[in-house]
Amino acid sequence: LFHVIFSPFSGVQVVAAWASVPFPAVPGCSLADTLCAYQQEVPWKLLSSWREQKVNCCFAQSVVLRGIGKESSSSQCPAKQPLSALHSCGSSEQVLQHYLHTMFPGAFSTAHLLQQPCSTLPPYPQFFSPLLTREGFLQDRPPRCPSAAVQSVPVLAALQSSTVLQGLLRSLHRDLQKLNVRRWFSFFFAGVEEDNFQEALEELRTLSQCYETGLGADESEDEADSD
Repeated sequence: LFHVIFSPFSGVQVVAAWASVPFPAVPGCSLADTLCAYQQEVPWKLLSSWREQKVNCCFAQSVVLRGIGKESSSSQCPAKQPLSALHSCGSSEQVLQHYLHTMFPGAFSTAHLLQQPCSTLPPYPQFFSPLLTREGFLQDRPPRCPSAAVQSVPVLAALQSSTVLQGLLRSLHRDLQKLNVRRWFSFFFAGVEEDNFQEALEELRTLSQCYETGLGADESEDEADSD
């Protein structure tokens, strides 16, 4: 999934949606403890089915984490590794901000924490792992009452402008090129002209080029054309 944003100052911009439902928080452990386990790959996934999930370059992002307290980042877990720079932050919000700057250096990042978790009471589907507690925290073994429904979960959601959008937009452009608008009379009834449709396709292709960095762009282009 991605969202199109129109700014009167910078024109059309696109952001991709990422999420972690639930966020892999552990009972009794701080946010710093949790994020220290994800130094190579972030613990949230792209909501689109696009095959590329790794961000080579991020330009800007906005991240919101719900269900995690804003208290000090001091750990209550048994020490499994030396304390990191994340543990020196004064609050969980600072921990998340520091983590984003570390994983995506040079990107403009904003981070917000909300203490209220997302409710998962009925009719929310109970498709969660038995390793989750009723509060949605992850533990090593199932709780004593496995039949107890998960009532809430911590959730992370992110909107990100990155090189992943180049492939997403190219894929959309390629799929739209296959459409024969002459066979879809509803297009013309809605006032869409074929020339306008082709012009929109060209603008979409041009927009995808805005998310190139020049690093590996030729390879990505060849890969997209070969699909």
